[in-house]
Amino acid sequence: MKKIILLALSLALLVTQSVQAAEADATKKPDAAAEQKWTYKTPKLDRAKLEALLAKPSQLLIIDVRRPDEISKIGGFPVYLSIQSKDIENSLKYIPKDRKIVTVSNHAHRAGIAADLLASKGFKVVGAVGSQNYEEEGGVINKIEIPPPKAAASSTDTPKAEVSTTQPKI
Repeated sequence: MKKIILLALSLALLVTQSVQAAEADATKKPDAAAEQKWTYKTPKLDRAKLEALLAKPSQLLIIDVRRPDEISKIGGFPVYLSIQSKDIENSLKYIPKDRKIVTVSNHAHRAGIAADLLASKGFKVVGAVGSQNYEEEGGVINKIEIPPPKAAASSTDTPKAEVSTTQPKI
């Protein structure tokens, strides 16, 4: 009898733990960027591949396709050409064709779209990278420090114009 009760309690505990684990998995939000499959012709670069390219800066052009507010909030690479993804096709004449190109976005998906477009137009695209993915892999992203707003000048801080009372010599 004791064995049956012990077996029933063990079974109940096991079922409870399984149900709790299933509920935890169901409530966990999946990471949209991680779930999205890479469907682009351009290869997605990891940190090691990007750093190998960054070692030869005279041969490389980084095109960041993010909005300026994303770059200032998240950070970016030290030197890049900023062309938002919606403007790539209209900016082709400004992009040099003599360099290897890496496109950048937050998780590389917009970068993949832009890279495929550039490759189809004859540019030497070597890959796409996500700046946040690069940072998660241990890479260093340059953060843009936004200075605090200047305090409003009070009336006592305003310099007053000085009036000369001397007569000019003639």
